[in-house]
Amino acid sequence: MTASHPPRSESLHHLESTAHLMDSISSQLAGRLRLVSPVGRRRPTPPALVLVAHGSRDSRAAVTVVALRDRVRELRPGLSVHLGHIELNEPLLPDTLAALGYSPAVLVPLLLGRGYHVKQDIPAMAAAAAGRTRVAAPLGPHPLLVETLYDRLTEAGWQPDPDPAVRRTSAVVLAAAGSRDPESAADTARTARLLADRLGVPVVPAYASAAAPTVEAALRTLAARGRHRVAVASCFTAPGRFATQCAAAAPWIASAPLGDHPAMARLILHRYDRALTTPHTEAA
Repeated sequence: MTASHPPRSESLHHLESTAHLMDSISSQLAGRLRLVSPVGRRRPTPPALVLVAHGSRDSRAAVTVVALRDRVRELRPGLSVHLGHIELNEPLLPDTLAALGYSPAVLVPLLLGRGYHVKQDIPAMAAAAAGRTRVAAPLGPHPLLVETLYDRLTEAGWQPDPDPAVRRTSAVVLAAAGSRDPESAADTARTARLLADRLGVPVVPAYASAAAPTVEAALRTLAARGRHRVAVASCFTAPGRFATQCAAAAPWIASAPLGDHPAMARLILHRYDRALTTPHTEAA
């Protein structure tokens, strides 16, 4: 008697189901193998990334840094990403580090240059933590920071390619928080030069406090040079008193703070990765 065979469509369905099952098993196995080193040992969990924000009485600041933290998490699934504040907002950095216990961590300051917080406050809090911690370089200066500043200016109304006549009367004031530390001023000045190269117009650094010139003084200097079409670029991570104060002085347009721009999230991860491969904090 001739053996009966299942219909062709039923056979194909069976083969497709089997293939799908094998693909699923392979994917799960590959995921497990990624956690194992070539010699068969399980790879260590990478240190946690702790974003260190300054803190602000402006409620928008806390919302902004949380959104930035979430964007970093989206870019690096599986990495433990946390947030801590130097002052004014919860969680405070010491509390975040205490919650991590003995787990290692890399602290990435959401600050845009070297200054007292980067050199003194944050390292002191890191040293008091139970786990091994490293402090990454601040976010500026860096091309990704300039990319964010450029995009925020164009969002505010800056014309990307002005004609020569417009360019001759245009300029930008780069508004930063300010510090008495000369290295902080040097970092802001370097960011201003990088932004000037990108825009093709003069960019003058100015400060909300602790350093000169003020935004208003920089605007007067530029006006005396025939630069009347001047934008204020907000070199602040999040909204707050200083950012609002500097924007209010703008004679034309003022950009929004850096916020959760995608380039900022990439820059944070760059600082994290760099801190893991260098023996000390180093801007790059």
